[in-house]
Order: sequence, then structure tokens, then C-alpha cells
Amino acid sequence: MRGFVTVVDSGAFSAVDFRATGARGVASKRVHRAMNRIRFRKAQVTMAQTVMKRGPVSGTAIERTARKRKPFLIDLYGTAVGKKYVMAITGIGLLGFVLFHMIGNLKMYMGQSDLNHYAHFLEKLLYPILPEKAMLWILRGGLLTMAVLHIHAAYSLTVLNKQARPVKYQSERDYQVASFASRTMRYTGIIVLLFLIWHLLDLTFGAGAVNEYVGTKDSEGLKDVYGAVAFSLERVPVAVFYILANIALGTHLFHGVWSLFQSLGWNNPRFNKWRRAVATSFATIIVVGNVSFPIAVLAGVVG
Repeated sequence: MRGFVTVVDSGAFSAVDFRATGARGVASKRVHRAMNRIRFRKAQVTMAQTVMKRGPVSGTAIERTARKRKPFLIDLYGTAVGKKYVMAITGIGLLGFVLFHMIGNLKMYMGQSDLNHYAHFLEKLLYPILPEKAMLWILRGGLLTMAVLHIHAAYSLTVLNKQARPVKYQSERDYQVASFASRTMRYTGIIVLLFLIWHLLDLTFGAGAVNEYVGTKDSEGLKDVYGAVAFSLERVPVAVFYILANIALGTHLFHGVWSLFQSLGWNNPRFNKWRRAVATSFATIIVVGNVSFPIAVLAGVVG
């Protein structure tokens, strides 16, 4: 063979033969490696050309390439996690409003003058820095914005859950694990929304003949909020609706406070006892305070 030196008398290859054979083997391996690299690069180029010809393979890819990048907060809100955070944050704001609104209304037990002066104080917030009632309407606008975001996030999450599980559970699993408050969250929310609309028409705007006392003045020349509340709750159907709506509100608040901690990631099982205690206490305080107003008016305690 060419390139080999054979030693006939020993019947074996000499050291020169081994060196020649080894050098040829190394060169062969290098050639194979080089050829493999070339084939791999050709395969990459072919795949890239195929993807470019057929375009993105998923709806997400099409959306990402077609649309411009949204602001961070809007992009975050597009996710289920972002919607849960919005529900939690707006829920905290609405919880604060419900609590302080109930505390302010307790001035009703102190008499007409105290409640009317409290209402007048709210209209004069930051006056004369801002025009009269301006701060009050800013607060109302903030509450309306939080309510709209809260409702939209709740609706969006419901849609996402249905899309994730289009077929309902075939067993009693949901009802065994979930509480009554969580199962009725959607319905209590609708009741509270309807009550809020009525409450504004009745005691804030006095739309039509809903409440003829709205806008009237007391003996001191202040808006007679006390008289408007008493007139409204003296009507038995209104008082009954007020009581039922606040029971629904309490049920909604209980689950809202409970799930608030979960939405923010504070759901360690070790804290379940105090989470339940906080949710129960808050809901009870709001319900007892608000329901006491129609009962007091019907009983003749106030009015």
C-alpha cells in the first residue's frame, strides 16, 4: 500500500506505519467534523428560509409582530395576574370608601345639625384652594373610575376562566370547596351595583320625584341631608331594599376581603384564621352600621 512501510520478517507494522496511519485517522476525523458543521449550517439556513416564507406559526407571534409595544401598565392589565392586581387595588380603595361613608353617616344619630354640617364640610373640602364642591367631585370621579375598573376586571377574569374551562366540573367539587360568598360573588355584585345606582338617584341627585327633600335647606341654611335620608327610609319598600342590598354587600365584602390577600400573594395557610377574622369583622361592621339606619328611621329613633 502507498504510504506504508512494511516489515516482512516480523509480520507487523513498524512505528513509522503507526504514525502514518494515526495522522491519516486524525485528518479524516477533522474532515468529518468540518462536513458536519457545513451540513448543520445549511440546515439552519433552510429552516430560517422556510419560516420566513410561511410566516409566524402562532397567533401570539402574529400579534407581537403586528402590533406596537403597549405601555407597561396596559400590557400588564392584559394578563390574568394584572387583572387580579387591579381588582385587589381598586377593592382596597372601595373598601375604604364604604367604611368611611358608613362612619360619616353615623352622625345621623347625633341629630340633624351634625349630619348636615358634616355634609357641608365635604362640599367645602380644600376650599378656597379649589372651587366649592370641586374636591368632592374629584373624589366621586376617582370612586367611579375604581368601580368601573373593578367591574371590568371581574368580568374579564370570568371570561378568561370560562375560556380556560369551557366544560363545567361534572361533580359537586366546586360547591364542596367554595364558600357561599364566593359562589354568589357575581350576583351580590350585581345587587350592590343596582343599589348604588338607586342610592345616587335617591339621595345625591333626587332625580324626578324620587326624593323631594334633596336640595332643600334646614333652619341654618344648610342642605338638609338628614331630612332627605329620613324621608327616603320612611318608605318601607325602600327600607327593605336598603337592608337586603346591604346584606348582599356584606357577603360581597367578606369574600372580597378574603380573596384580597390571595390576589396580593398573602395566602399562606398559616394566616387563614386571621384572614377569616378580618373578613368577617369588616363585613359585619359595615352591615350592622348600614342596616341600623333604616331600622332606626322605621322605629322612630331618628327622623
